[in-house]
This record gives sequence, structure tokens and C-alpha cells, in this order.
Amino acid sequence: MEQEQETARAQDKERAKKQVPLRLSAKLYSEIAAWAEDDFRSVNGQIEYLLTECVKKRKGGR
Repeated sequence: MEQEQETARAQDKERAKKQVPLRLSAKLYSEIAAWAEDDFRSVNGQIEYLLTECVKKRKGGR
């Protein structure tokens, strides 16, 4: 049982989101905000989506 709890805590830690300050130009922010609205996402959600897709592409779609 203790091993299961340790495994669960490790998985929770991996899923935890990190906060990262990000500076964007006003123009880029506006473009991302418009795109996010089109996709029914928040700006933060859109940035996370775009970064995730870029990482997948870089890794060869794995």
C-alpha cells in the first residue's frame, strides 16, 4: 500500500503544471488571443496547446 501511495505522489508531481513568466509583444498576444477565441480556448490554453504540438512535431509525432 505504501508503494502505491509513493507511485501516486510521483504521478501527481509529474502532472503538476509549472508557472512560467512569458513576455510577448502586444501584436503576438493579440494574434494568439484571436486564435484562442476561434478555438474556444483561453490564451494560456492556446499557448500550452501550441507548445505541446511543437514539441510533438520536434519529437517526430510520438
